[in-house]
Amino acid sequence: MENTRKLAAELIGTFWLTFGGCGSAVLAAGFPELGIGFAGVSLAFGLTVLTMAYAIGHVSGCHLNPAVTVGLAAGGRFPASGVLPYIIAQVLGGILGAFVLYVIASGAPGFDLVASGFAANGYGAHSPGGYSAGAAFIAEVVLTAGFLFVIMGATHGRAPVQFAPIAIGLALTLIHLISIPVTNTSVNPARSTGPALFVGGWALAQLWMFWVAPLIGGAAGGLLYRWISPMPQQDVVGDPSHQR
Repeated sequence: MENTRKLAAELIGTFWLTFGGCGSAVLAAGFPELGIGFAGVSLAFGLTVLTMAYAIGHVSGCHLNPAVTVGLAAGGRFPASGVLPYIIAQVLGGILGAFVLYVIASGAPGFDLVASGFAANGYGAHSPGGYSAGAAFIAEVVLTAGFLFVIMGATHGRAPVQFAPIAIGLALTLIHLISIPVTNTSVNPARSTGPALFVGGWALAQLWMFWVAPLIGGAAGGLLYRWISPMPQQDVVGDPSHQR
């Protein structure tokens, strides 16, 4: 039952991240007078993580992201046996979030799913700034590694208590401020999968990058922080709820 609750928390949390973050881009960013703009979308993604970290951090650790789960496992903070179930729950949450967003967005007259882009991630012709596949790949690897580095540090046993969600949420905001023009910002395969399934075509063809690059970056960030600052032995536990 405890494991079921953890997986349900991850599904709900990833739903919130995908619906809230992508929803801010699809529903609220495009209005000239009322839209929240580029900075607003970046903040929305950060707020989804911050709010859910306080809501479910004590239940599941609030990973919400396959790259985070892999990175925490690489960093010695999460048991390898829990990686696949967490990833499945996160992907399902991302798909559910995209589905609810699609239902709401399609209620507007003239909504065109493909033309809108539906907050899908892309490179080349589908990068907001026209960035190449190579540039997009490097950005996703480096930014995901940086994200894991912050997460590992903020949740370290000697870090200030209760401030981790703020640091992690602001880190994700910063990541989006940097990389929305490059890839529309993934750093999260589950967040990328949901919108890509609805857009189809080019989004599905390019989805591989938004799995491979974040997973590499997540593992690299976890391993690097594990080397820089090992956890005190008494703080290394298998329970993900210890992390946040």
